[in-house]
Amino acid sequence: MDTNKLVFTVFLMLVASALVAGTSLLAKTLGTDVFGPALNPFQITAGRYAFALVMLIATTAIVRPKFTRPALHLHVGRSFAGWFGVTCMFAAATLIPLADATAITMLNPMIAMLLAIPLLGEKVGPRRWIAAALSLIGAFLLIRPGASTFDPAALIALLAAFVLAFEIIIVKLLSRREGTLQILLFSNGFGTILAGISVMFVWIWPTPMQWLGLSAIGALMVCAQAIFLLALRRGDASFVAPLFYFTLVFAAFYDFAIFGVIPSILSNAGAGIIILGAVLMAWSERRRIR
Repeated sequence: MDTNKLVFTVFLMLVASALVAGTSLLAKTLGTDVFGPALNPFQITAGRYAFALVMLIATTAIVRPKFTRPALHLHVGRSFAGWFGVTCMFAAATLIPLADATAITMLNPMIAMLLAIPLLGEKVGPRRWIAAALSLIGAFLLIRPGASTFDPAALIALLAAFVLAFEIIIVKLLSRREGTLQILLFSNGFGTILAGISVMFVWIWPTPMQWLGLSAIGALMVCAQAIFLLALRRGDASFVAPLFYFTLVFAAFYDFAIFGVIPSILSNAGAGIIILGAVLMAWSERRRIR
Protein backbone atom coordinates (compact mmCIF):
# COMPACT_ATOMS: atom_id res chain seq x y z
CA MET A 1 0.00 0.00 0.00
CA ASP A 2 1.55 3.35 -1.09
CA THR A 3 1.74 6.34 1.27
CA ASN A 4 -1.15 8.31 -0.25
CA LYS A 5 -3.42 5.27 -0.19
CA LEU A 6 -2.40 4.54 3.39
CA VAL A 7 -3.12 8.10 4.57
CA PHE A 8 -6.49 8.21 2.80
CA THR A 9 -7.50 4.83 4.25
CA VAL A 10 -6.65 6.02 7.76
CA PHE A 11 -8.64 9.20 7.12
CA LEU A 12 -11.67 7.19 5.98
CA MET A 13 -11.56 5.06 9.12
CA LEU A 14 -11.24 8.13 11.34
CA VAL A 15 -14.38 9.55 9.73
CA ALA A 16 -16.25 6.24 10.04
CA SER A 17 -15.21 5.90 13.69
CA ALA A 18 -16.34 9.45 14.46
CA LEU A 19 -19.72 8.77 12.85
CA VAL A 20 -20.30 5.50 14.75
CA ALA A 21 -19.39 7.16 18.04
CA GLY A 22 -21.74 9.97 17.02
CA THR A 23 -24.68 7.56 16.78
CA SER A 24 -24.05 6.39 20.36
CA LEU A 25 -23.74 10.01 21.49
CA LEU A 26 -27.08 10.88 19.89
CA ALA A 27 -28.67 7.77 21.42
CA LYS A 28 -27.36 8.78 24.84
CA THR A 29 -28.71 12.32 24.37
CA LEU A 30 -32.13 11.14 23.19
CA GLY A 31 -32.28 8.81 26.20
CA THR A 32 -32.14 11.85 28.49
CA ASP A 33 -34.42 14.87 28.80
CA VAL A 34 -32.10 17.25 26.91
CA PHE A 35 -34.43 17.66 23.90
CA GLY A 36 -37.66 16.57 25.55
CA PRO A 37 -39.01 13.53 27.44
CA ALA A 38 -36.44 10.73 27.41
CA LEU A 39 -36.98 8.25 24.57
CA ASN A 40 -36.93 4.52 25.19
CA PRO A 41 -34.01 2.64 23.56
CA PHE A 42 -36.54 0.68 21.49
CA GLN A 43 -37.84 3.94 20.03
CA ILE A 44 -34.31 5.19 19.33
CA THR A 45 -33.53 1.94 17.51
CA ALA A 46 -36.75 2.22 15.51
CA GLY A 47 -35.71 5.69 14.36
CA ARG A 48 -32.25 4.44 13.44
CA TYR A 49 -33.66 1.67 11.23
CA ALA A 50 -36.52 3.64 9.67
CA PHE A 51 -34.44 6.61 8.57
CA ALA A 52 -31.59 4.36 7.41
CA LEU A 53 -34.08 2.40 5.30
CA VAL A 54 -35.33 5.61 3.67
CA MET A 55 -31.75 6.51 2.69
CA LEU A 56 -31.07 3.02 1.34
CA ILE A 57 -34.28 2.96 -0.72
CA ALA A 58 -33.35 6.32 -2.24
CA THR A 59 -29.83 5.03 -2.98
CA THR A 60 -31.23 1.87 -4.57
CA ALA A 61 -33.52 3.94 -6.81
CA ILE A 62 -30.51 5.93 -8.04
CA VAL A 63 -27.89 3.17 -8.31
CA ARG A 64 -30.26 0.41 -9.51
CA PRO A 65 -28.04 -2.53 -8.46
CA LYS A 66 -28.57 -6.09 -9.63
CA PHE A 67 -30.18 -8.24 -6.95
CA THR A 68 -29.66 -11.96 -6.51
CA ARG A 69 -32.01 -14.43 -4.85
CA PRO A 70 -31.87 -13.52 -1.13
CA ALA A 71 -31.27 -16.01 1.67
CA LEU A 72 -34.28 -14.88 3.67
CA HIS A 73 -33.55 -17.05 6.72
CA LEU A 74 -30.12 -15.45 7.08
CA HIS A 75 -31.54 -11.97 6.57
CA VAL A 76 -34.15 -12.52 9.27
CA GLY A 77 -31.51 -13.83 11.69
CA ARG A 78 -29.12 -10.99 10.90
CA SER A 79 -31.90 -8.40 11.27
CA PHE A 80 -33.00 -9.74 14.65
CA ALA A 81 -29.42 -9.84 15.93
CA GLY A 82 -28.73 -6.34 14.63
CA TRP A 83 -31.95 -4.90 16.04
CA PHE A 84 -31.51 -6.45 19.48
CA GLY A 85 -27.77 -5.73 19.61
CA VAL A 86 -28.16 -2.08 18.62
CA THR A 87 -31.00 -1.64 21.13
CA CYS A 88 -28.78 -3.02 23.91
CA MET A 89 -25.92 -0.79 22.75
CA PHE A 90 -28.11 2.33 22.84
CA ALA A 91 -29.57 1.31 26.22
CA ALA A 92 -26.08 0.89 27.70
CA ALA A 93 -25.02 4.27 26.32
CA THR A 94 -27.84 5.97 28.23
CA LEU A 95 -26.98 4.25 31.54
CA ILE A 96 -23.16 4.22 31.78
CA PRO A 97 -20.36 6.47 30.46
CA LEU A 98 -20.37 6.48 26.67
CA ALA A 99 -16.68 5.48 26.44
CA ASP A 100 -17.26 2.41 28.66
CA ALA A 101 -20.39 1.33 26.76
CA THR A 102 -18.59 1.72 23.43
CA ALA A 103 -15.49 -0.18 24.56
CA ILE A 104 -17.46 -3.13 25.91
CA THR A 105 -19.75 -3.32 22.88
CA MET A 106 -16.74 -3.28 20.56
CA LEU A 107 -15.63 -6.63 21.93
CA ASN A 108 -17.88 -8.11 19.25
CA PRO A 109 -15.08 -8.66 16.66
CA MET A 110 -13.16 -10.73 19.22
CA ILE A 111 -16.24 -12.73 20.17
CA ALA A 112 -17.00 -13.25 16.48
CA MET A 113 -13.50 -14.66 16.05
CA LEU A 114 -14.25 -17.31 18.67
CA LEU A 115 -17.66 -18.08 17.17
CA ALA A 116 -16.09 -18.47 13.72
CA ILE A 117 -14.24 -21.58 14.92
CA PRO A 118 -17.32 -23.82 15.32
CA LEU A 119 -19.70 -21.94 12.99
CA LEU A 120 -17.44 -21.14 10.02
CA GLY A 121 -14.71 -23.73 10.52
CA GLU A 122 -11.96 -21.12 10.79
CA LYS A 123 -8.64 -21.89 12.49
CA VAL A 124 -7.31 -19.65 15.26
CA GLY A 125 -3.60 -19.51 16.07
CA PRO A 126 -1.94 -18.77 19.43
CA ARG A 127 -1.55 -15.03 18.72
CA ARG A 128 -5.27 -14.68 18.13
CA TRP A 129 -6.00 -16.49 21.38
CA ILE A 130 -3.67 -14.09 23.21
CA ALA A 131 -5.42 -11.15 21.55
CA ALA A 132 -8.82 -12.48 22.61
CA ALA A 133 -7.58 -12.98 26.19
CA LEU A 134 -6.26 -9.41 26.34
CA SER A 135 -9.59 -8.04 25.14
CA LEU A 136 -11.42 -10.12 27.75
CA ILE A 137 -9.17 -8.70 30.49
CA GLY A 138 -9.90 -5.21 29.20
CA ALA A 139 -13.62 -5.89 29.32
CA PHE A 140 -13.40 -7.10 32.93
CA LEU A 141 -11.62 -3.87 33.88
CA LEU A 142 -14.46 -1.89 32.32
CA ILE A 143 -17.26 -4.01 33.80
CA ARG A 144 -15.52 -4.50 37.18
CA PRO A 145 -17.71 -7.38 38.43
CA GLY A 146 -17.90 -7.58 42.21
CA ALA A 147 -16.38 -4.12 42.72
CA SER A 148 -18.18 -1.34 44.55
CA THR A 149 -18.16 0.64 41.29
CA PHE A 150 -19.80 -2.19 39.33
CA ASP A 151 -22.78 -1.04 37.30
CA PRO A 152 -25.12 -3.84 36.17
CA ALA A 153 -25.85 -1.77 33.06
CA ALA A 154 -22.38 -2.74 31.82
CA LEU A 155 -23.75 -6.24 31.31
CA ILE A 156 -26.20 -4.79 28.77
CA ALA A 157 -23.22 -3.58 26.71
CA LEU A 158 -21.63 -7.03 27.04
CA LEU A 159 -24.87 -8.64 25.83
CA ALA A 160 -24.79 -6.26 22.85
CA ALA A 161 -21.26 -7.42 22.05
CA PHE A 162 -22.30 -11.08 22.02
CA VAL A 163 -25.40 -10.50 19.89
CA LEU A 164 -23.56 -8.27 17.41
CA ALA A 165 -20.86 -10.94 17.15
CA PHE A 166 -23.49 -13.38 15.90
CA GLU A 167 -24.54 -10.71 13.41
CA ILE A 168 -20.96 -10.56 12.08
CA ILE A 169 -21.00 -14.33 11.49
CA ILE A 170 -24.27 -14.08 9.57
CA VAL A 171 -22.97 -11.14 7.53
CA LYS A 172 -19.93 -13.22 6.55
CA LEU A 173 -22.26 -15.94 5.30
CA LEU A 174 -24.39 -13.43 3.39
CA SER A 175 -21.39 -11.65 1.85
CA ARG A 176 -20.44 -14.88 0.08
CA ARG A 177 -23.60 -14.79 -2.01
CA GLU A 178 -25.10 -11.26 -2.03
CA GLY A 179 -24.04 -7.68 -2.73
CA THR A 180 -23.46 -5.05 -0.05
CA LEU A 181 -26.44 -2.82 -0.91
CA GLN A 182 -28.77 -5.81 -1.06
CA ILE A 183 -27.60 -6.99 2.37
CA LEU A 184 -28.05 -3.53 3.89
CA LEU A 185 -31.45 -3.05 2.28
CA PHE A 186 -32.86 -6.35 3.51
CA SER A 187 -31.36 -6.05 7.01
CA ASN A 188 -32.69 -2.53 7.51
CA GLY A 189 -36.06 -3.52 6.03
CA PHE A 190 -36.55 -6.44 8.40
CA GLY A 191 -35.01 -4.38 11.21
CA THR A 192 -37.58 -1.64 10.64
CA ILE A 193 -40.39 -4.18 10.94
CA LEU A 194 -39.01 -5.61 14.20
CA ALA A 195 -38.35 -2.16 15.62
CA GLY A 196 -41.79 -0.97 14.52
CA ILE A 197 -43.50 -3.78 16.43
CA SER A 198 -41.50 -3.26 19.63
CA VAL A 199 -41.83 0.53 19.62
CA MET A 200 -45.64 0.37 19.75
CA PHE A 201 -45.47 -0.42 23.46
CA VAL A 202 -43.16 2.46 24.41
CA TRP A 203 -43.92 5.10 21.76
CA ILE A 204 -44.14 8.77 22.71
CA TRP A 205 -44.36 11.58 20.18
CA PRO A 206 -40.86 13.04 19.74
CA THR A 207 -40.16 16.75 19.82
CA PRO A 208 -38.84 18.40 16.62
CA MET A 209 -35.27 18.17 17.96
CA GLN A 210 -35.76 14.49 18.78
CA TRP A 211 -37.05 13.82 15.27
CA LEU A 212 -33.90 15.49 13.97
CA GLY A 213 -31.76 13.35 16.28
CA LEU A 214 -33.46 10.12 15.18
CA SER A 215 -32.99 10.95 11.51
CA ALA A 216 -29.36 11.86 12.18
CA ILE A 217 -28.70 8.46 13.81
CA GLY A 218 -30.02 6.66 10.74
CA ALA A 219 -28.04 8.86 8.36
CA LEU A 220 -24.81 8.61 10.35
CA MET A 221 -25.02 4.83 10.59
CA VAL A 222 -25.56 4.36 6.85
CA CYS A 223 -22.73 6.78 6.02
CA ALA A 224 -20.40 5.04 8.49
CA GLN A 225 -21.12 1.65 6.93
CA ALA A 226 -20.53 2.99 3.41
CA ILE A 227 -17.24 4.66 4.37
CA PHE A 228 -16.08 1.53 6.18
CA LEU A 229 -16.72 -0.55 3.05
CA LEU A 230 -14.82 2.00 0.95
CA ALA A 231 -11.86 1.75 3.31
CA LEU A 232 -11.96 -2.05 3.07
CA ARG A 233 -11.69 -1.80 -0.72
CA ARG A 234 -8.55 0.34 -0.40
CA GLY A 235 -6.71 -1.61 2.29
CA ASP A 236 -6.34 -5.07 3.78
CA ALA A 237 -9.01 -6.00 6.29
CA SER A 238 -6.30 -6.84 8.83
CA PHE A 239 -5.05 -3.25 8.55
CA VAL A 240 -8.42 -1.50 8.37
CA ALA A 241 -10.31 -3.30 11.16
CA PRO A 242 -8.12 -2.20 14.11
CA LEU A 243 -8.50 1.43 13.02
CA PHE A 244 -12.19 1.10 13.89
CA TYR A 245 -11.14 1.13 17.53
CA PHE A 246 -10.61 4.88 17.16
CA THR A 247 -14.34 4.88 17.97
CA LEU A 248 -13.31 4.51 21.62
CA VAL A 249 -11.29 7.73 21.42
CA PHE A 250 -14.14 9.66 19.82
CA ALA A 251 -16.66 8.26 22.32
CA ALA A 252 -14.49 9.37 25.25
CA PHE A 253 -14.05 12.81 23.68
CA TYR A 254 -17.80 13.24 23.06
CA ASP A 255 -18.61 12.10 26.59
CA PHE A 256 -16.18 14.65 28.03
CA ALA A 257 -17.13 17.51 25.70
CA ILE A 258 -20.91 17.09 25.94
CA PHE A 259 -21.55 15.48 29.33
CA GLY A 260 -18.37 16.39 31.21
CA VAL A 261 -17.59 12.73 31.98
CA ILE A 262 -13.91 12.09 32.75
CA PRO A 263 -12.91 8.41 32.23
CA SER A 264 -11.41 6.73 35.28
CA ILE A 265 -7.94 5.19 35.29
CA LEU A 266 -9.46 1.70 35.16
CA SER A 267 -11.70 2.69 32.24
CA ASN A 268 -8.73 4.03 30.30
CA ALA A 269 -6.72 0.91 31.12
CA GLY A 270 -9.54 -1.40 30.04
CA ALA A 271 -10.09 0.42 26.75
CA GLY A 272 -6.34 0.47 26.11
CA ILE A 273 -6.02 -3.29 26.66
CA ILE A 274 -8.94 -3.95 24.29
CA ILE A 275 -7.21 -1.83 21.63
CA LEU A 276 -3.93 -3.69 22.27
CA GLY A 277 -5.73 -6.98 21.69
CA ALA A 278 -7.12 -5.70 18.39
CA VAL A 279 -3.71 -4.48 17.22
CA LEU A 280 -2.14 -7.84 18.12
CA MET A 281 -4.80 -9.67 16.15
CA ALA A 282 -4.22 -7.45 13.10
CA TRP A 283 -0.45 -7.95 13.32
CA SER A 284 -0.94 -11.70 13.56
CA GLU A 285 -3.22 -11.66 10.53
CA ARG A 286 -0.73 -9.68 8.46
CA ARG A 287 2.03 -12.19 9.32
CA ARG A 288 -0.24 -15.05 8.30
CA ILE A 289 -1.05 -13.44 4.94
CA ARG A 290 2.62 -12.79 4.21
